[in-house]
Amino acid sequence: MIYTEDKICQIKKPLKLKSGEVLESYNLTYETHGVLSKNSNNAVLVCHALNASHHIAGIRKTTKDLGWWDNMIGPGKPIDTDSFFVIGVNNIGSCFGSTGPASINPKTGKPYGSDFPLLTVEDWVNSQAVFADFLGIKKFVAIIGGSLGGMQVLQWSISFPDRLENAIIIASTARLTAQNIAFNEIARRAIITDKSFHGGDYYSENTFPNIGLSIARMLAHITYLSQDGMTEKFGRNLQEKKDYSFSYEIDFQIESYLRYQGEKFSHKFDANSYLLITRVLDYFDPAGEANGDLVKALKVVKAKFLLISFTSDWRFSPSHSKELVSALLENNVQVSYSEIKSEYGHDSFLLEDPGYHELIRVFFSNML
Repeated sequence: MIYTEDKICQIKKPLKLKSGEVLESYNLTYETHGVLSKNSNNAVLVCHALNASHHIAGIRKTTKDLGWWDNMIGPGKPIDTDSFFVIGVNNIGSCFGSTGPASINPKTGKPYGSDFPLLTVEDWVNSQAVFADFLGIKKFVAIIGGSLGGMQVLQWSISFPDRLENAIIIASTARLTAQNIAFNEIARRAIITDKSFHGGDYYSENTFPNIGLSIARMLAHITYLSQDGMTEKFGRNLQEKKDYSFSYEIDFQIESYLRYQGEKFSHKFDANSYLLITRVLDYFDPAGEANGDLVKALKVVKAKFLLISFTSDWRFSPSHSKELVSALLENNVQVSYSEIKSEYGHDSFLLEDPGYHELIRVFFSNML
């Protein structure tokens, strides 16, 4: 097993955000796998989704936890670290080492809290480009991401078309639907209305909005699963009993599962970061910069694309990927697309499906 450790990139160059605010300096926490070639032409950037981090593979030395995409990245795996230099970086605003709401604001000496500026995918990509300069990488052979990570890949192809050769977008979209924005708003309200939220300044109150964050996670988790997958795993099975309790305690296995997931998440994620990142999701809309015309927005892209969707993913359904494929083809971009049959909903992109992994393996082997 490969052991990894966190690295920190301290960036003292101001980052002007799309909102107009400026981060005078910031830290990005990252990890790397493999060896960067002498001419720096084998670098792969992995962009993470909402609740993930830079810890993409291997076992972290300190906490012993496994990287969230360990089944995809490593020696001999689809993204083969014997050939590629693979980088995971924690986005600013997150809560796994990079500068975010829980970080100390140098102007006040206290945590930023709700004063941390709102961000966009463009801001993340701009900070990642500065980070690439720090590593001496002028061009990525590939940038890959699922869900919110896929949005970052798409934005890279627009913001820095000369700095990536291959773009791999998995279970993602070019813009959220009204339904998706609605789910995010319910999650945010659950957090903001928690009596322990204190306007985002819960750090100084020595408390935490665990209940609100737990509910937000439970709601999100439902959207990551499919109906068939949930039925197969839980059905209407009762939790360690033969009949209903006729109370509001746990009766069904699915209730127990969701409460467990929510509780676990509320102890490892920062609520202010959750609020911020769901807003990043809401704001992403490259077509909005081109009067709603996605084809026009993608006119500048130069990378080769691979897009993958999953049949049971109802949050970012295959239609989202097909819209993007169509817009890319309108621009004569080289693009491959595959729709993978799966019963596991949006979470399918995290799982070890043989057909899915073989697609990634072949696409990366063609870069060598």
